[in-house]
Amino acid sequence: MGIKVHGATPSTATRRVCACLNEKGLDYEFILVDMRAGEHKKDPFLSLQNHLLIFINFSHAAIWSSARFLRWRPEAFWAINRYIAYTYADNGAPLVSQNPKEMASEFVWMDVEALRYDLPASKLAWELSFKPKMGMPADDVVVEENLSLLSKVLDVYEARLTQSKYLAGNSYTLADLNHLPTLSYLMETRAKAVFYSRPHVRAWCENILERTA
Repeated sequence: MGIKVHGATPSTATRRVCACLNEKGLDYEFILVDMRAGEHKKDPFLSLQNHLLIFINFSHAAIWSSARFLRWRPEAFWAINRYIAYTYADNGAPLVSQNPKEMASEFVWMDVEALRYDLPASKLAWELSFKPKMGMPADDVVVEENLSLLSKVLDVYEARLTQSKYLAGNSYTLADLNHLPTLSYLMETRAKAVFYSRPHVRAWCENILERTA
């Protein structure tokens, strides 16, 4: 059985998984899930949950499947990319280290992205990118609150990136890749300013966004 990704193309969850697969140079079949039609809440999508690794990010969902089936708790948002990176360690870009010290640093920064960066970034992407495309006004209160939260995270990133080219060190890893979906949306909005006002964060953004994945 080949690799299949079930998801919605605008979904940051889906895009995160596809970016990882592309970095690994892996062929996969993309199966569109029409979320506007509610397909993510119906069979056959729901029936897959008994057999496959599930990746859910807020209202967006992507399911990863391959010849090796796993079962994870739904809140293990970033487990799929770790699974891909380790299972296909010899393919494409080395997105995780086998060195214990470097691995620890990668895990720390992956957790920072998941627990501190992603929530305000995702809310801003919704307010400033998704809602305007649907003809809906952004909630300015939500925007300002999350710009403030994101700015605090980026202050930490700026300090870190004065010491290394990438978040976990001098090699590109999942700690960087996992930012790509929200980052690509935010670069098209006024939230771009909070990234570009920090020179090391700006250089890091431009660097990782130039990658073909």
